[in-house]
Amino acid sequence: MTPPPPPNAVAFGILSMIAAVSMIAVVDALGKWLGAGYAVSEIVFFRTLFAVPLIVGCAAATKGGIAKLKMANPWAHLLRGLAGTGAVFSFVQSLTALPLAEATALAFAAPLFVTALSVPLLKEAVGPRRWTAAIVGFVGVLVIVRPGMDAFQPAMILVLITALCYAVVMLTARAMAPRENLWSMVFSVNVVPLVIGAVMLPFQWTRPTVVDMGLFAAAGVLGVSFHALMAKAFKLAPAAVIAPFDYATLLWATLIGWLVWDEMPGPVTWTGAALIVASGLYIAYRETRSGGSA
Repeated sequence: MTPPPPPNAVAFGILSMIAAVSMIAVVDALGKWLGAGYAVSEIVFFRTLFAVPLIVGCAAATKGGIAKLKMANPWAHLLRGLAGTGAVFSFVQSLTALPLAEATALAFAAPLFVTALSVPLLKEAVGPRRWTAAIVGFVGVLVIVRPGMDAFQPAMILVLITALCYAVVMLTARAMAPRENLWSMVFSVNVVPLVIGAVMLPFQWTRPTVVDMGLFAAAGVLGVSFHALMAKAFKLAPAAVIAPFDYATLLWATLIGWLVWDEMPGPVTWTGAALIVASGLYIAYRETRSGGSA
């Protein structure tokens, strides 16, 4: 039997996860802020332009060096990168119309899509309990989106596209993990949107100010830090302990949205978010109990 990790390792794992999700909330907030003056392609381009060299440097500084970026299956990396590109493009675009916390809550539908897609794509068995949890989560999505009502906004569909694309990113990570290195997977999911953003950039170029260039750089650095801290968290503590703290992103997004844009989710959004989070936590719990990848 694997011995349990020491208490201090678990504590540091939890702190690493909390720090990680705070960073991704800031990255999303920067995307919303910059989206008021720049095209999505430019935001994605500069964000990944600063991220990719940092990823290469981090890989080079670890044991095994630059060889960790070697890809055993380049086509799988391309698929993962395209899915990641779809996720970031659609999410940043949605933030131009939606409150940060509301968009974040809807994006948490990704694990629900993972449950649904793992059956046809990975041939995994999903029991009735996880299907029930997924259905509860999708009810939460409907509560927030409220299709056919005045509160519905088309940008909400973009967030659901984000969740679907991110589900593909997670599923490919699950399938690729036994053969691929962590840094190669982080590299591909950043270099593909960099290339696509570069192709689109000449058609949507706005000259950045010095301050905004600093914000682009911060988004890139914080994005890589998020991946590194999250990986560290799962290394220090069991997935069942760490995974629930991912939902602290919603709290950070709510705080930032309130402080910067005076946005505060209403009771309906909180109700839908509670259903989505509860279903996601239960799915993570069942994944852990069944021996799957959280």
